[in-house]
This record gives sequence, structure tokens and C-alpha cells, in this order.
Amino acid sequence: MRKASVPTPVSQLLESSSFINLSAPELIECALRNQEGILANNGALAVTTGKYTGRSPEDRFFVKDEWTSETIDWSRNQHINESVFLSLLKKMTQYLNHLHEKYVFRGFAGADARYRLSIQVVNEYAWQNLFCSQLFIKPTKQELMHHQPEFTILSAPGFKANPSFDGTRSEAFIIISLHHRIVLIGGTAYAGEIKKSVFTILNFLLPQKGVMPMHCSANVDQNRRTALFFGLSGTGKTTLSHAHGRQLIGDDEHGWSEDGVFNFEGGCYAKTIRLTRKDEPQIYNSIGFGAILENVAISNETRVPDYIDARTTENTRAAYSLAYVANARIPSIGTHPDTIIFLTADACGVLPPISLLTPEQAIYHFLSGYTSKLSGTERGIIKPEATFSTCFGAPFMPLSALTYAKLLNKRIKQENVNVFLINTGWIGGPYGVGSRINLAYTRAMVTAALNDRFDRSTQFTDPIFGLHLPLSCPDVPGNILLPWQSWHDRAAYECAARQLAKHFQNNFRQFKDAPTEWINAGPLI
Repeated sequence: MRKASVPTPVSQLLESSSFINLSAPELIECALRNQEGILANNGALAVTTGKYTGRSPEDRFFVKDEWTSETIDWSRNQHINESVFLSLLKKMTQYLNHLHEKYVFRGFAGADARYRLSIQVVNEYAWQNLFCSQLFIKPTKQELMHHQPEFTILSAPGFKANPSFDGTRSEAFIIISLHHRIVLIGGTAYAGEIKKSVFTILNFLLPQKGVMPMHCSANVDQNRRTALFFGLSGTGKTTLSHAHGRQLIGDDEHGWSEDGVFNFEGGCYAKTIRLTRKDEPQIYNSIGFGAILENVAISNETRVPDYIDARTTENTRAAYSLAYVANARIPSIGTHPDTIIFLTADACGVLPPISLLTPEQAIYHFLSGYTSKLSGTERGIIKPEATFSTCFGAPFMPLSALTYAKLLNKRIKQENVNVFLINTGWIGGPYGVGSRINLAYTRAMVTAALNDRFDRSTQFTDPIFGLHLPLSCPDVPGNILLPWQSWHDRAAYECAARQLAKHFQNNFRQFKDAPTEWINAGPLI
């Protein structure tokens, strides 16, 4: 794609920008002076995002033009006219130009310099600029002097669209123009929209370079063996990748090239609801001065964060630099993985806690991307809802799903990778009847998978899903490994399992052009 010139309104805006690449202390001082947040007792900046406490996927669009009409998968992505984009661009730059202060971050997405993307983000709020400096990769002084942004993101929560005049669905909008190389984010203060917009751009660009972009976390052991954890928000990517005895490469977004794995980001964006030092010490101890607490309740008297309080949202978050993580691997690059774990939070309580997948089953479940949307992650979600999100990240994958599946299939076969499906959701019954699986058991299963502790000669084949189930796992009760054994009513389990299997089959019909061996790797009924 030919690089478009930066539109004149943006050039004028950047010329008048007040602050560029301020340090964390400087941005915190600005945020406190502007009354954007308060300091918690652990030193983190605590902020609230108002009406929007999660992503707003219905307000997210690509500009449809000659550059994207034949490349974007429009069955999964919304489009908007270029005239709407240009009109909002002009209005937003005028809005930002009238602000007394605005903040610019210039840096990179991608730890591997061969594939990194140069970005700049213009923020209305100092705290959101701090978010960018924590989540993206900071340039050196020399790199900053010669920084040439390939994409510009404008974020102005105070600028709200008028749907009647502006052509949007609501006051909030996230519009990506791949031709103009600009992202507009208005009407919402949820910082995750900035992060995921950059991720989406990389998911469009990198496959053209033979790099597999992935919605996954990654870590590495002392023998440099890398593991990947795929999954949607709330399935445990961040929690399980922050593991004792392993170095964290990254918690959410990575690329897999011919040479290995690399992080897209320079920080983590962890869910904090019910966070405790005991259960998740790596995350808990990473939240300090320079970190951001988003929508976390803070005591007025003591300024102590209350990670239990979910009155504002279940989707409370902490944003912090990898430099704050005691076991982080910097630079955040790893070898080819030898283990991949797909994480699903099954609200039906049907899928087993752990399954071993064949290469064909791995691609089937990657394309299916079955999980449950957990409360608060998106607007309007108040209890777990079963869903299929292809590639474990459909909202961020602009190309055909088969493009990503073919890349992953190639990598798995080249490197002879072991693939597991782990259910971090419910056992013993569906949501409201069963219970969410104990985190300690999940950690034990992950450890066994990473250390190849499963005896493949004593596996049981699930008669409905065709999954290969281990009959034992160190430190895990044997009665939960076969999921029907934890249900009080075996007939009720089989009814729920067959219903879920049919949902899998119905969903997979969209991939009628997939290879036969992938299609046949699904449920057996």
C-alpha cells in the first residue's frame, strides 16, 4: 500500500502541539493539575473513563475506499465513507487545536526492529498519553530525533460526534483510515481503544510480510523455550503468562516471524478485578508509580485500591510498563514456541479443563475462537455470553480469517508445536449452576503442558468433541479432567455438550473454503 501524505489539518495540529514524549512524572503532574485522576497509595495514577468502561465495537469502522474495498473482510468489519472520516478529521483537529494543552507520544509498536511500526498518538488527556508511553515502545533519544510516524492516532474523548450530522452510530467513534494512515477516536475515554487500534493496523500489515500477528501472551523458561497463550479478554492470558520461573515476553499482542516471536508492545494492560497479591503476585507488584489504574475504586481516606469493588465495571484495568515487571524479558523477543495454549472461558461448563489437540484440531479451534464474553469487557455485557471470535480476536482481524489460519498452520507444522485447549471457565454446570475452575488447578495444567507431563498413551477421546483428554495431571483432582464427572446429572451434561457441538458446527459453516481436514477436525456428532 502506498503511503498517503499527512492531511493538512493534522500537520497544523502537530505543529501547535504542546508536549511531546514527556516523562511519566511530568505526565502525572499534568494529569493531577488537570484533575484527570488521583494518586493511589501504591503510586499509581487512578482514573475513571466515564460512560465507556470497555470497548465499543459497534462504533468502530474502517474507511472503505479503493485501498480497502478488496482487502478488508467486510463480513466481520464495519465500513464508513471517506467523506465522513474527512469531515470528522477536520472537526477533531479544530477541537484539539483549541485546547490549551495536548500531549503527543512518538514511539513504536513491535519489539523486532525489522517489523516495527512507527506511530504517534495525539491525546487530549495527559493520563491517556501516559497510557501510551507505558503500553507502546519508547524510542531512544536518537530514535526520537529521526522518528517518522507511519500512523497517527488522534484521541479526544471530549469531542463527541452528532450521529444526525456526522454519519456515526453514536457520540463515540473509532475510525481507521489505512489510506490516510490515521485513526480517529472520539467520545470515549476507554484507553483500550487506542491500544487495539494499533493492534488492528499491525494485523493488516504484517501478514503481507509473512509475519503471523497473534492475540496472545507469551513467556519463556530458563532453557529459552517459548510458550504462547491465545485467548480473548478475561480468559487468563495475562494471569497465566505472568508465571513464576518464566520470563514474560508480553501479555497480549505478538508477531511470529521466520525467526521467532516478538512482542508488539512495551507494557501490559491487565484486568484487576479481584486481584490479590497471593494469587497474582507478578501483576500486583507491577502496579506502582507510573502505572495507571483504570476504573478501579479508590478509598477517599487511605487511597488504597479496592480490587474487589465492581460497582463501576468488572473490566477494571492496570496499565504498566514491562520495565515494572520483575520477570520481564527485555527486549521482548523469544524463540519459536514449542507449546501453544488456547484459552477459553466456557460459560456452558461443557469443555474439559484441558485437551490435547492435533494440528488439524488446533486450526479448527483457532478459527472457531470459542469463548464467553465476560462482563464489562464490552459495553452491555453484564454476564458471561457464549460467543465465537475467530482467531481468538475477530474484532481486531481485518483480513480473511483463513489468511491468519494458513500462517499459523505453517508455523505449527514447521516447528512441530504441541497445542492444548484449556478451559478457564465453568465446570460442574453452566454459569449460575457450576463454578469457575480453580486458578491453582489451571496453573498446574499449564505447568504440565509446558513440561510435557501428559502420558499420550493413556488419553481418553471425547465422544462428542473428539478432543484428547488426559486421565491424570499432577496437582489436579482426577474427577474434573473428564467434564461430565463433575456434573450431578450426566444426561444434562450430554444435552448441553451436544447443543454446544452443534453451535460449533453451525459457526464453522462460514469456513466452507477451508481445507477438508480442518473442517473434519470439529465435533464428531
